[in-house]
Amino acid sequence: MAHPSRTILSRLLAASALAAAVLAGPAALAQGAYPNRAITVVAPYSAGGDADLAARNFAAAAQRVLGQTVLVVNKTGASGVIGSAQVVAAPPDGYTLLLARTGSQAILPAIQPTSTKYKWDDYTFIGMLELNPYGCAVNAKSTYRTLDDLVKAIRSKGKSMNFGTAGQLTTNDMGPRELFRLLKLTPDQAPTMIPYKGTGDAVQSLLAGETDFSCGSMGPFLAHIKAGTLRTVMVTTAERLASLPDVPTARELGYAEMERIVGWSAVFGPAKLPADVRDKLTATLKALATDPAWLAGTAQTGSVPYVKSPDETRDFVQGQYQLYRTLGEQLGIIDGKP
Repeated sequence: MAHPSRTILSRLLAASALAAAVLAGPAALAQGAYPNRAITVVAPYSAGGDADLAARNFAAAAQRVLGQTVLVVNKTGASGVIGSAQVVAAPPDGYTLLLARTGSQAILPAIQPTSTKYKWDDYTFIGMLELNPYGCAVNAKSTYRTLDDLVKAIRSKGKSMNFGTAGQLTTNDMGPRELFRLLKLTPDQAPTMIPYKGTGDAVQSLLAGETDFSCGSMGPFLAHIKAGTLRTVMVTTAERLASLPDVPTARELGYAEMERIVGWSAVFGPAKLPADVRDKLTATLKALATDPAWLAGTAQTGSVPYVKSPDETRDFVQGQYQLYRTLGEQLGIIDGKP
């Protein structure tokens, strides 16, 4: 039987260690134990869109690697700002992560810096996940069978035409804006943008005939294209997609500058995430790169695996931010100015 004084001493030492950990903050308590409870991944757009599909594919794979429940929460609104801001404000303990997207993490901070509630680098960069081939589609019943047909209609009908997006200043919005710029259209000559909560909703509006066309990452469109209910008129990839071999590229059609528009997904955490937690999550992403189920899920959405380190992710996102800052200046829309 242990001597009473030794038992008391052991308890005192344990209590002192716990008190020191509490004073050191959440990082110390989590050290060596992360993750010991469920992780939440915030998808800042609605169900059925690129962010949602990528988040759920990531969550399923991460759960297998980490051995803990990984939940996806769709926190929609303000073109991704609400969900993104929630993660910025979350405790830096690794239990609240962001499925980062082009619109919410690069476009909005570049073009509306005074109204966006965070900067592009107000996060801990964990890693890139995927790239999303981008293109423009119409309803299969539409009389616009080619991009040339669509362009002719845009030039003649102007603002009486419309296009669906996942919100203002998302890639769904910026792709058409770039096309209109290349066509040398004034704001009064360009079709009207109709914002929805996410790409999935924008696709549904196109299927319902509520909008004339929509541009975005091909994932949410793909199943409908294969089913024959939507038709793609252009993709912005450097080469034609194997899944859509008959669809011409922007370069083939004379709009090479459209290649700059591409969707992507990454995983971010709140700023000042402890190094050991970030490393655990980065290792999880690295494991995904060889996970057959994750690779199959990525391919099913029409995306391309693009797993990168935290430093590579930071460089990539900074490049995207700078791209849209320049594009915003060219279009005269920085800070929401017309």
